[in-house]
Amino acid sequence: MKKINIAVDGLSSCGKSTLAKDLAKKIGYTYIDSGAMYRAVALYALRSGWVTEDDIDKEALKQHIPEIRITFRTNEQGQQETYLNGENVEKEIRSLEVGNAASRISTLDFVRREMVRQQQEMGKEKGVVMDGRDIGTVVFPDAELKIFLTASPETRALRRFNELKEKGEEITYEEVLANIKERDERDSNRSQSPVRKADDAIELDNSNLTVEEQLQWAIDMFNKKMQQICHYA
Repeated sequence: MKKINIAVDGLSSCGKSTLAKDLAKKIGYTYIDSGAMYRAVALYALRSGWVTEDDIDKEALKQHIPEIRITFRTNEQGQQETYLNGENVEKEIRSLEVGNAASRISTLDFVRREMVRQQQEMGKEKGVVMDGRDIGTVVFPDAELKIFLTASPETRALRRFNELKEKGEEITYEEVLANIKERDERDSNRSQSPVRKADDAIELDNSNLTVEEQLQWAIDMFNKKMQQICHYA
């Protein structure tokens, strides 16, 4: 059967990865977490000492960006993990520090160009579900199915807070909420590939939906799209 590419976009902590991951598993597609790629670049830059609270050594990062290769592998539990130049960095890239650095680094045009190049390479054979902030508008503008997720800042902050607490991080809900709002502002107003709903994307506000309800909705959208494609083939 013909395969398609699926783009899942939205602001931070609105459940993009959960939906994309679950949908890919359900329909037998490959899941790619584009946000993890920017987090991996951020981790590389942090380790190299190029990121401070006030600045990023852009020249150093630009010089070394060709050396950064991000891949994904499935572990024995069937979960996908992120590899930075062959090293499993899945746990390290999920910290708030790396997330903040990634939000800043992802505004750099040379970083985005390289990540988009790697992402488009991954999607050449179709059968990919990729989530991020500019998948439907920049990475896969021709994706056959585009989903744009939204949820209130408070809902997203609570989800992220619970996630971080489970990992043992010492942080308050207020700090997470402030971080969410700051990232929304930065992601929506950056000059390079700002967060924007593609004109042909289907929007879903999942503030009051369970993970199961969200997945069923996405499966319905996928089946509907495949029926349309088969009908016009």
